[in-house]
Amino acid sequence: MKLIHISGPWPLCTNTFLVLTDAGHAVAVDPAASVESYTKALAENNAQLTHIFLTHGHYDHVGAVEELVAQTGAVVYIDPADRQGSQMFPLKPQMDCQPWPQSGELRVDELTFRIWHTPGHSPGSVCIGCGGLLFSGDTLFAGSCGRVDLPGGSPAQMRQSLSLVAALPLSDDTQVLPGHQGFSTLGQERKSNPYLLGDWY
Repeated sequence: MKLIHISGPWPLCTNTFLVLTDAGHAVAVDPAASVESYTKALAENNAQLTHIFLTHGHYDHVGAVEELVAQTGAVVYIDPADRQGSQMFPLKPQMDCQPWPQSGELRVDELTFRIWHTPGHSPGSVCIGCGGLLFSGDTLFAGSCGRVDLPGGSPAQMRQSLSLVAALPLSDDTQVLPGHQGFSTLGQERKSNPYLLGDWY
């Protein structure tokens, strides 16, 4: 597995990622940068984009989705609750997307992705674990958590989701890769993040 970090445009600077498998396939997580950023990285690594995973449907996390699908035919996975066709959630309900599997697991070549539903920032937010990495979207940030005052946000659901994240069966050295700002480890967040410790709202 190889991980490539691609930053979205200023001022939101969304963290987006390509996860490359040993077989040369790629998963894009929250592709919001220019399409050329992904196609260039794919070409440089002789990889083919086959999947797009969305931690949630906000506009600053999905900007490159439609064009990447048109160019590559990649399969998109997103919680249906975040496909609304609105300004905040631009992906339309009729767009050809797949819901997350009920088993909570998806395999891409040798990689197993584990999906946990973590509503609170948005109704369809998820966190995605794979090989010592946790793509936490806008659920968990380094030292903080996502907003709950946007359409579809819920403080009560965020409390439950953060309790779930704190108790995930993942080691403390799991790297936390949030949707914005810097990276962290799950151990550091369990130790010092006031939102994971329940000291909020």
